[in-house]
Amino acid sequence: MSGTAIAGLDEAEVSILDFSDLVGWEDENHVEALAVFKETCALLNDPQWQPICSIAAAHEGPARSFFELFFRPVLVDDGKAGLFTAYYEPEIRGSRTRSARYRYPVYRKPPEVPPGAQWYSREVIERDRVLDGRGLEIAWAEDPVELQFLQIQGSGRIRLPDGSAIRLGYAGHNGHPFRSLGDELVRRGVYDPHQVSAPVIRAWVRRNPVEGEKLLHHNSSYVFFREVGHVPADRGPLGAMNRSITAHRTLAVDPEYTPLGAPVWMEKQGDAPFNRLMIAQDTGSRIKGAQRADIFFGTGDDAGEEAGRVRDPGRMVVLLPIQHAYALKPEG
Repeated sequence: MSGTAIAGLDEAEVSILDFSDLVGWEDENHVEALAVFKETCALLNDPQWQPICSIAAAHEGPARSFFELFFRPVLVDDGKAGLFTAYYEPEIRGSRTRSARYRYPVYRKPPEVPPGAQWYSREVIERDRVLDGRGLEIAWAEDPVELQFLQIQGSGRIRLPDGSAIRLGYAGHNGHPFRSLGDELVRRGVYDPHQVSAPVIRAWVRRNPVEGEKLLHHNSSYVFFREVGHVPADRGPLGAMNRSITAHRTLAVDPEYTPLGAPVWMEKQGDAPFNRLMIAQDTGSRIKGAQRADIFFGTGDDAGEEAGRVRDPGRMVVLLPIQHAYALKPEG
């Protein structure tokens, strides 16, 4: 990361707060947050961050004091209400070889896919088998719905029959916009909005194989993967900073407003509210806006079920180096 010039701040309202304005700040586990901050701090090679990262690496005093001494809370408002969702790392069943059970290909990115432009749709890729016979298959999945959920998340694991796993990272996509399967079932009158969930979608496709295939093709976006072999099994997947991310501490943000690597104070409302110091270590194609973020919930089905229930209001406050914070609002 070569700088922290944030393009979206030119048109946003910026307010510098006190730490006493952060609800629950004094009760937070700052030690845990500092450990996650250190994971990606060394990648921040901006002159305003380098001294802080050097201090963080050697810091042995109270973690809360570290954040209060070197940062200021900055509230960025682009006029849109706060919206927080969540994501996870799926784990699906699959095999290195095709069989009657494992027959849905997980593809590497073809070299001819144009960056930033539309290529074949999901329907054409799957129906016409345009990638067959090219040796692009990383593995074969057992279930097409689970495979699409893995594509929606952008990374995940394939659990092989012998118990080992393949870890997958995002490699690109076909340039088509994402379309929600749940929203489409609601539009068709099959379910009410509160009834839709990943298990419900999965069950409906299995009960209705012909219409289910059409539903899966409704989402014309198609994601390609790469195999990630250097991340230990007990660590999280790689985020946008090419480092493992941490459940309940990593945020996916819009880098137009929030610099990657920065601490972010989150005050999430809704059914399971919390106040927590998190680190902006990831991005997402659907994460747009100053008060928009995705919370990483971990790996596997349980994490997926929890993540699927999160769609809550609240606010997020980015912690910026003191000099950088006051440069954004010099009259502060």
